[in-house]
Amino acid sequence: MLFIQSKENFEGEFELPGDKSVTHRAVMLNGGAYGEAVITNALMGEDCVSTCRCMRALGAQIDIDGTTLRIKGTPNFRRGMRLDCGNSGTTIRLLTGFAAGKGIDATLVGDASLSARPMNRVAQPLSLLGADIRTTDGHAPVEIYPAPLHGADVELQIASAQVKSAVLLAGVSADGVTSVTEPVKSRDHTERMLAAMGAKICVNGNTVTVERSELSCVDVSVPSDISSAAYFMALGALKGKTLCKNVGINSTRTGILTAFDKLGVKYTLLNKRISGGEETADILVERSPMQAISLTAKDVPAMIDELPLVALMCAYADGESRITGAKELRVKESDRIRTTAELIKNIGGDCEELPDGFIIRGKKKLIGGNVDSYLDHRIAMTAAVGLIASENGGGIARPECCAISFPDFFEKLGVRL
Repeated sequence: MLFIQSKENFEGEFELPGDKSVTHRAVMLNGGAYGEAVITNALMGEDCVSTCRCMRALGAQIDIDGTTLRIKGTPNFRRGMRLDCGNSGTTIRLLTGFAAGKGIDATLVGDASLSARPMNRVAQPLSLLGADIRTTDGHAPVEIYPAPLHGADVELQIASAQVKSAVLLAGVSADGVTSVTEPVKSRDHTERMLAAMGAKICVNGNTVTVERSELSCVDVSVPSDISSAAYFMALGALKGKTLCKNVGINSTRTGILTAFDKLGVKYTLLNKRISGGEETADILVERSPMQAISLTAKDVPAMIDELPLVALMCAYADGESRITGAKELRVKESDRIRTTAELIKNIGGDCEELPDGFIIRGKKKLIGGNVDSYLDHRIAMTAAVGLIASENGGGIARPECCAISFPDFFEKLGVRL
C-alpha cells in the first residue's frame, strides 16, 4: 500500500513522457517500412516495450538508448512467431491488422488482463478484407493465417482508434481501396503517420480511405502525452498552478480540454508549434472553482483515457454531473466504470454507475481513504490525484501498474514508491 499525502497547494513545471499512441505507431509502422528512422522522446513504458518486443521478433532492428529509438525496417518478416503483447491492447489490436496485411502467420498472446479483452471487434472488420483471423472464444490468443486481402468498406458501430487503425494497417497492404467510417471521429495518429510515410490516404469527415502503398521510414519526434499530462493539469485546477511542457494537442486527443471548458477550469495554451506533424503546446492550468457537467457519446472518443479523471474532477465540482455513451470503458484494463465509481466512493465521493457511464454528485471536498488500483494504470493515477486533493490523503494498493504508461509518475508527483 502506497500512502499519498494530501497537499494544500500543488504547483510546478513538468516535462512529461512521450505520447504512448504515437510511440506505438512509430515503432510498428517504421518496423515494417523501407529504410531507417530515429524516434525521439519515445515512451518506454511496458506497453510500448511490448510493441518493440513484437516487432523485433518479426525481424525489425530496434536499438534503444533511453527514449531514443533507431529502427531499421524489414520487408522480410519471420513466420510462425508467438508474439507476446503483454498488457497492451494497442499492441495486440494494431498488430492483428498489421500482420494480416503483411501475410504473416503468427499467434498473438497477452497477460491475463489482456486475454480478457474482446478481439472479435477487430477480427470481424478485418474479415471483410479477407483476413483469416481466429480468436479464442473472442479473446486472445489470436491466430493469424496468411490470406490475400482486398479492399472493403468498413463501417464501425463504435468509434475506436485501435479498431480503425487495425483496418487501415491491413488496408494499406490490400488490393483495391479500403475505407473505414466511424460514428464519431476517433484519434487520428495512424492516419497522420501513414500520410507522412507515403501512404495513399484520404480523410473525409469520419471516413478514412487508403490504397495499397509502399511505406518509407520517417523520423518522429514524439510530443508529450496529453493523457499523462492530464493528471498534472487536474492537480493544477484542484490545488494550485501547473505548467505541462511540449504537450500534444492533436484535435482528436484534446477532449480533456473540452471537459475543462465545461467544468470551468482556467487554462492557457502557450508556445503553440508543430512537432513531427503533431500540434504541441505548453499548457498552464490554474486553480479553478468547478461546476457540474454533462458528457455524451459524441464527447467520449477524444477523452476515453481521461474519463476516470474527469469523473473524479466532477466529484470535486459543484452539482450533479452525468457522463454517458462510454460503454467502451467496461472493456479496458479494468471495468473502468465500476472501478472509477468505487474509487470515488472510497475517498468519500458520490458516484453512481450507469450501464455506459456515471452520475457524480459533486461535494467540492472529499475526505480521502484507501483504494485499489485494480492493476489499471489509469485508475492508479486518478487515485493519486484524488488523494492529493483530498482532506486526509490515503493509500493505493498495487500502484506499480503505472509503469505501463508512465514509469516515473510517482517520482514526478514527489511520492516515493
